Amino acid sequence: MNIAVIAETAPAKTLIPVIEKLDDNIISLTHSEGAERLLNPYSSEVLSIGEGRRNTTTKRSDLTIGRLVLKDTLRTYRALRSRDIDLVLTCGNAGDVRKGISAAKKLNIPKLHIEQDLYNPIEMIAYADLITVPNSHAKKLLKKMYGIHNTVNIKGYPQAEYVNRVPIMDPEEIYRHYGINDFYVLFLGGDTRASDIPKIIKEVQKLDKIILIIPYRFEATSISQFVTRKGVYIIDGYVDLISLMNASQGVIYCAGMGVTIEVGALSVPSVKLLGFHVDHASNDLAQSLGIDVISAYDIQYAVEHMKAPHGARLIKNGSKASIKVAELTRDMYMFDTSSGGTKSMKAIWNQRKKYR
Repeated sequence: MNIAVIAETAPAKTLIPVIEKLDDNIISLTHSEGAERLLNPYSSEVLSIGEGRRNTTTKRSDLTIGRLVLKDTLRTYRALRSRDIDLVLTCGNAGDVRKGISAAKKLNIPKLHIEQDLYNPIEMIAYADLITVPNSHAKKLLKKMYGIHNTVNIKGYPQAEYVNRVPIMDPEEIYRHYGINDFYVLFLGGDTRASDIPKIIKEVQKLDKIILIIPYRFEATSISQFVTRKGVYIIDGYVDLISLMNASQGVIYCAGMGVTIEVGALSVPSVKLLGFHVDHASNDLAQSLGIDVISAYDIQYAVEHMKAPHGARLIKNGSKASIKVAELTRDMYMFDTSSGGTKSMKAIWNQRKKYR
């Protein structure tokens, strides 16, 4: 089969353990430099479907965003149409999934989606033929909130398998590279509002510790203006986040499921900042792993009392889950593949409006 994989950086880490279990031709589509690096060794082609939408302190108009999405969706459509794709495999809740499922729907290509962000999925999963979920609670939740029935419980997170066996740089190499060996990582991911950054930086700077800030979707210049003390550094560009977090004394992060799985599988002491997604599956997972979910004002106390999460079962279940997804690429039509359609899409759209 020709399978098109469409993902950003963190979802790519979920898909790699699945891809490794397939004997198929993989064509990867992404607008993320990090995902391109990750997926390239597993793909016959890696195609760009546009540019990532980095956050800034200036909000773009809906018209501008809509124009960019339409342009990239057309680009995705053309890429899929010209390559005789048998299956589209997606993961995540960002624009790449929206573009991929939209284009595949137009082309009548089967769509298998791995869903983890249950409270705030991308609205186009309403048109996926089959959706995997990590547990029975998630299965019930998608049915109750969005009327989505075509789900399969894979009982875990494949990304945990990836984290457990990906090559990790020796901490001593990290220490030599950055010239320090006693630091904490602050990761500002997709759950971070630009308006919350000044408050987060202010509270983090109260810690008597060296802090390395990973801005992820934010421009470094939009962060640096709030840094007011020595020992707080912004790491711009691509970074081996897993190796960096593994070498750190602890991780403070305002992000979703991907980083939660990573710190859990690494068992690195962590605290999760409560971002604009108050209800989020990553909050549930963090708490089940022993990671405190806190407000920015609690950073100092939480960091002083952070503990290593217990992630052994997370890794074991993740390995089983990736096998299940690989099997589903062959037998997905043994399950209910009736998509939720317009009604489900509207329900998800209304839920997502709460976070805008």
